[in-house]
Amino acid sequence: MNIDIEIVGITVLWTFLFGYLIIGSIDYGAGFFNAYNLLTDKEHVLTKIIQRYLSPVWEVTNVFLVFFFVGIIGFFPKTAFYYGTVLLVPVSIALLLLAIRGSYYAFETYGARGHKGYSFMYGLSGLLLPASLSIVLTISEGGFVHLDRGKPVLNYFILFISPLTWSIFLLSITAVLYISAVFLTWYAHKAKDTLATNVMRKYALIWSLPSIITASSIIYQLKFHNDEHFNRLMHLWWMFALSLLFFVGTVLLLWAKRNYGFAFISLIAQYALAFYGYGISHYPYLLYPFLTLYDSFTNEAMAISLIIAFILGLGLLIPSLYLLLRLFLFNKGYVKGNSDYY
Repeated sequence: MNIDIEIVGITVLWTFLFGYLIIGSIDYGAGFFNAYNLLTDKEHVLTKIIQRYLSPVWEVTNVFLVFFFVGIIGFFPKTAFYYGTVLLVPVSIALLLLAIRGSYYAFETYGARGHKGYSFMYGLSGLLLPASLSIVLTISEGGFVHLDRGKPVLNYFILFISPLTWSIFLLSITAVLYISAVFLTWYAHKAKDTLATNVMRKYALIWSLPSIITASSIIYQLKFHNDEHFNRLMHLWWMFALSLLFFVGTVLLLWAKRNYGFAFISLIAQYALAFYGYGISHYPYLLYPFLTLYDSFTNEAMAISLIIAFILGLGLLIPSLYLLLRLFLFNKGYVKGNSDYY
């Protein structure tokens, strides 16, 4: 069976983006929960657990995002023309938020540790960053960009009042908090910190319902905004049905206070099915209706080189993350706060 090289390219990029979705969500949500507990004077419950997670992980979070942005321009050069101008404001906001997050670590390392102001800015930026980047998904559905003398122009007013925009915006926030809470429940349980486990388990259950409601609202809004995409999505109903079953499985395990590790694996399966299902149903458009995979693809030689480079990069990144998990996050001494690891 012949597989188009364009599909291989976008699949590799979508996989990097999914990696960022999971790892970034854990990082951003952890920052928010840390700030929330500092502001409510409950830092004694969660701060140590969260800081032990953030310390070795924050440096690698954005590697997936960098790979994706470099790859999207490399594989599909025309995306720079169509998205470069219209994303000027959202990407500028995202860069500002990344700068705030980077500054937090400098202040925490060389300044006053546990400063509530720094922690609040860090936690808030962690929620707003994925929300600002999610604008790309909204714009890609079409209806927000028009061509003026051959140049793409974004209509900010229509974008701002669109229900689809706010549905995706809210999903980006609820998904971050839900994914992070489920992982940190598992992580606190591994540390044998019963109090932190119970708190994070409560947060996970609280954010589970908003996450599935906002995800469902996007499908509902698509019917009115982009009927063509909605119909293709309905053909993949089984992927979203399986995703819902994994969601139920995660919630049931959390409710029963058992197998937190399997609950997190179930969560990854839930989001993988929904994420790839959404991506497949969006095919072949990168920006509806102006840009597809095929009329924006680079030459074959460059594409093959990029695919090899990115697969090799993924082959290095996954073992690196495994070592990070093995040596730090799930090392028995480190996870319990053994001072020899600091």
